[in-house]
Amino acid sequence: MKQRLREQRQQRISVQDIIRQAKSIPGTIPVATRFRGFSSHAGRTYDMVVKDIAKGRLVITVIGK
Repeated sequence: MKQRLREQRQQRISVQDIIRQAKSIPGTIPVATRFRGFSSHAGRTYDMVVKDIAKGRLVITVIGK
């Protein structure tokens, strides 16, 4: 995931932004699901694909807008 954050579409999105937003999603997510409309601290809008696994919540990818 950190490598993807270096791409131009994901600039100004920090790991802390992603962790904070992933934790804010209520309930359980048994299958990979795209969540839309998150905003980073710097104001960049992005989507995340997230899934719950045995060890916690897995962020599969981040899609910057």
